[in-house]
Amino acid sequence: MESIVSSSSSSVFSTNFPSKSSLSTQRRPGFISVSTNFRSPNGLIKHCPLISVPKQSQRSSRRRYSVVVRASSSGSGSSSSSSLGPLALESPVGKFLSEILISHPHLLPAAVDKQLEQLQTDRDAQKQIADPSASSGTDLVLYKRIAEVKANDRRKVLEEILYALVVQKFMDANVSLIPNVAPSSTDPSGRVDNWPVQEERHQQLHSSEAFEMIENHLALILGNRLGESNSVAQISKVRVGQVYAASVMYGYFLKRVDQRFQLEKNMKLLPPGLDREDSVLGKAVADDFKQSIGSDEEPKTHPEAPSWSGNPGGGFGHGMKASRLRNYVMSFDPESLQKYATIRSKEAVSIIEKHTEALFGRPDIVITPQGTIDSSKDELITISFGGLKRLVLEAVTFGSFLWDVESYVDSRYHFVMN
Repeated sequence: MESIVSSSSSSVFSTNFPSKSSLSTQRRPGFISVSTNFRSPNGLIKHCPLISVPKQSQRSSRRRYSVVVRASSSGSGSSSSSSLGPLALESPVGKFLSEILISHPHLLPAAVDKQLEQLQTDRDAQKQIADPSASSGTDLVLYKRIAEVKANDRRKVLEEILYALVVQKFMDANVSLIPNVAPSSTDPSGRVDNWPVQEERHQQLHSSEAFEMIENHLALILGNRLGESNSVAQISKVRVGQVYAASVMYGYFLKRVDQRFQLEKNMKLLPPGLDREDSVLGKAVADDFKQSIGSDEEPKTHPEAPSWSGNPGGGFGHGMKASRLRNYVMSFDPESLQKYATIRSKEAVSIIEKHTEALFGRPDIVITPQGTIDSSKDELITISFGGLKRLVLEAVTFGSFLWDVESYVDSRYHFVMN
């Protein structure tokens, strides 16, 4: 069970990937293309499939949006759009929301609500269009093509609304998003992690129980190097990108289960024994983890870069702690756990893909017929373990915020299917 809860953390170290992914669209090469279908030599990873979300068919009014953009684009000019994160919003609505984030971020919720009202109006108007089944031949083909274009435009607007809301939550928390992962021209060592340390700010954005889970997530990734913030290593950029993407998904899952946990906690409905480290649930978690890594074997280290796990006494799982929330998750039946480990919308999946690709760039890799990655052209980056920790904390927080804004938008414009 621990393998499912922590699959996002250890999945990135697998050397054997399946050729088919349940998360990614096959059209987009990149870090997310390897998705949640990870397998690892030590058996820690299990598959968490995602549901597919049916395409919708509504359209934004480009004329109306473009007028608003022109009316609001005074003053900022080139602006500091890089401070909004690595992903540049491209649609007229996205550019409009970017301008608001730069000049008047407190007005973003009202602007988003207005855009969602327009999307709802467009969707209602689409429903009133006559059934095209009565048409035939060229008319039917043309109608379907127009509907497809409208659906793509609408989905892009919805994605960029979600992304803008995530960025605003980072701004409200006074936490900066990493602009890109690339060597700094001012650092002769070529390190990519010249970012401010913001661990305390990230910690304040999560409940105490959730942050215990995040600390365990970090322990699974960094092993006993967790406390060696200034140690530097050269690591595969693809691997780091996979760490980031998987951690976003982990943050999304974690916020989802923590929301239910906090509700039951306030209503005093939690299962008994969650506070006891020697509880049946706690022992089940420990036994499952030991069985996954092989309790009679030497501690596992990173299969490609020993510097990840450090000394022989460390390795993945070093520093894992008992956690109330972790024990609570272990009380879920398999069906509930599967549900909570699922990303609910295609739009959220697309945001994870696009954000990660904007942050790390598109990797020059090839998936072999055996389903493994041919990383002969993979780039190595120089990064400290403190920088890796900063990346993971941002990713988990990004996933948590993505859950929040997805729920907020869905309450005003329904697009989530479960």
